Amino acid sequence: MVRCGLEAGCVPEALFVAAEARGTGDVEALIAATLGAGSRVYTLGRGVAERVADTVTAQAVSAIFPMTDVELGSLPVPTLAIVCVDVRDPGNAGTVLRTADAAGADVVICCAGTVDVFNPKTVRSSAGSIFHVPVVVSTEVEPPIAWLRSGGVTVYGTAATGTDYAALDLTQPSAFVLGNESAGLSEGLLDSLGHTVAIPMGGRAESLNVGVACAVLCFEAQRQRRAQRAATPPPTGGVGPAA
Repeated sequence: MVRCGLEAGCVPEALFVAAEARGTGDVEALIAATLGAGSRVYTLGRGVAERVADTVTAQAVSAIFPMTDVELGSLPVPTLAIVCVDVRDPGNAGTVLRTADAAGADVVICCAGTVDVFNPKTVRSSAGSIFHVPVVVSTEVEPPIAWLRSGGVTVYGTAATGTDYAALDLTQPSAFVLGNESAGLSEGLLDSLGHTVAIPMGGRAESLNVGVACAVLCFEAQRQRRAQRAATPPPTGGVGPAA
């Protein structure tokens, strides 16, 4: 995680290293990179890391990074966006971030009751993707939806009933709105969105985990766009290389 942050250009306020981890190649390289970025490094005495960490098994390296959320208006209009509404489980939120990163999404918008994106479990579950994907935090859902629509993005609400995701044209700018793990999106919000998308299931499960649903939808969009690029002939004409 710390390496991902540094590689993404985020400078930690400080790096903390357990004394017993000093001397190993990976840790020393991380220390050098942190110092090179102009940050501070502290060596923790034996047993200190276990007392200050919020996990059962403490890692030998930890760091304090600045929060990385951005203002909505500072971003270009996305071609693929994820909107989380009342997604409360930090592990699920982190998985959504990781999935969005892997699928090439342009932004993840967390709003209307969604868990703090900087919750330690969310950060860990993102596996470093929190440093890669722009994250917008909003207390309301209406402004982000209006912003997406104003840029020509089609916004789809996820629901148990709706258009089969495989039947949609996702080569165009698209956004998927993911709802609460147990209740989903409210009827009022679904009605206001107008477009709904569903993932048909062949078994007896009532629903998919929100992170899994995000992956299915994002990678279908990626698949369609990849196929479109492969089918588009390269431009012709122009001046060729000199003989």
